[in-house]
Amino acid sequence: MVGLVGCQSYEPKPLDAAAHRDAWHARTPADESVSAFAERLSETTPDKPVPYDPSDGISLAEGELIALVYNSDLRMARLRAGVALTTADNAGFWDDPKLSVDLLRITESVSDPWFVNVGLGITLPISGRLEAEKARADAAYQAQLYMIAEAEWHTRYQVRLVWLEWSAAQVMLEQQEQLIGMIGSLVDATNKLADAGELQRTEAGLFAIERVQRRYELRRLHGKVEESEQQLRSLMGLSPKAHLQLIPQVMAVGVVDDKANTPSADNNPSLVRLSQEYEVAEQALLREIRKQYPDLTIGPVVESDEGQSRIGLGGGIPLPILNANKQGIAEAKAERELARAAYETQYERLVGTLAQAQAKAKSLTEERQIVADEMAPLVDEQVERARKLLELGEGGGLVLLESLVRAHKTKRHLMDVRLDEAKAYAELLFLSGPELAPKQYTTQQDPSSAEQAEEVSP
Repeated sequence: MVGLVGCQSYEPKPLDAAAHRDAWHARTPADESVSAFAERLSETTPDKPVPYDPSDGISLAEGELIALVYNSDLRMARLRAGVALTTADNAGFWDDPKLSVDLLRITESVSDPWFVNVGLGITLPISGRLEAEKARADAAYQAQLYMIAEAEWHTRYQVRLVWLEWSAAQVMLEQQEQLIGMIGSLVDATNKLADAGELQRTEAGLFAIERVQRRYELRRLHGKVEESEQQLRSLMGLSPKAHLQLIPQVMAVGVVDDKANTPSADNNPSLVRLSQEYEVAEQALLREIRKQYPDLTIGPVVESDEGQSRIGLGGGIPLPILNANKQGIAEAKAERELARAAYETQYERLVGTLAQAQAKAKSLTEERQIVADEMAPLVDEQVERARKLLELGEGGGLVLLESLVRAHKTKRHLMDVRLDEAKAYAELLFLSGPELAPKQYTTQQDPSSAEQAEEVSP
């Protein structure tokens, strides 16, 4: 009965799908949990405070904060860290004492035919395996924290990419509406010129056809904007009908120095996480090494034989002659080499990817400058000349239509280049890692739930 005192009892905790659904639909960017999280980040970096004011619309930086609080993948990563913390907190305990009882009856006719042997075995961990197990569990928990940091940084990168795509689609939609408005005004003008015999009816009809074509493209752009916005809601952990006022941003997100062409083993979340996983493999090997040494089992023994009682001390120790945990040690060594290779190959991959991203960003910047500084002014000038010819009744309807289409394509191309350039710089920023080291950057807990924060935080 003494051993049952420390036992825990089972308490059922059924799912409440309705409560979660209501809580999810009630989430808004103005929730206190998001504001409190932004304040905590500002305290971490007092020289670079994190502004958060959703009342005037949600910017890209504010959208990243919301995602850090409510993103579903991050919630799962933090809860997995809670499991690792629980494992670390409960690692290294001594084995429970083992009570053994032997009750035998002598078959021959004797005055006291019962033989009773009672022993209590206590394992003394002289091998050091418990300390090694504790160290491995602590290292595994740290690896989970770095995995959270990596997941948070990757989530921010995903939000940036989708935000840039949504912003570009929003701007192109506005440009498309402007083009349709311009063509619409020209439809009436060209019809009047055609009625007056100053413009061929076939040329005037081309403006109406172009307007229908642009309306079709406008519908597709509306769909792109709506799809990207819903994708952003999903990344931010908000419901599809949550009220949002997003602020477009299509520009290079941060500028990375060309000299920073080597990922830092201190700042890149992937490298930091892999280095910690190598430490886990080291500690696992140490544990397996310790397990080859025997632990001593010792304890009191009480015996009753034919009415005579005896008391003494019993013990035992395994001899590491045949097994000596050879399999466990060999597997742990192989796992350590695998962890080493994972770090080294990821480093090589990151260096190569970063060099490619730098070359791509530089090329796109040069292309954008050519389109913006040379091509765009030329097509704008051509549109103005064609418009004046049409107003003077000197024809030029087809020239004006072609000029408008060419000007729109140029703006579309400029927007595509700006988007690709911004995404390239976002990739550079992602590969370089956050300004804070991952150990400082990770929230280590679920900021959206006080109950879960108490469970997960160290």
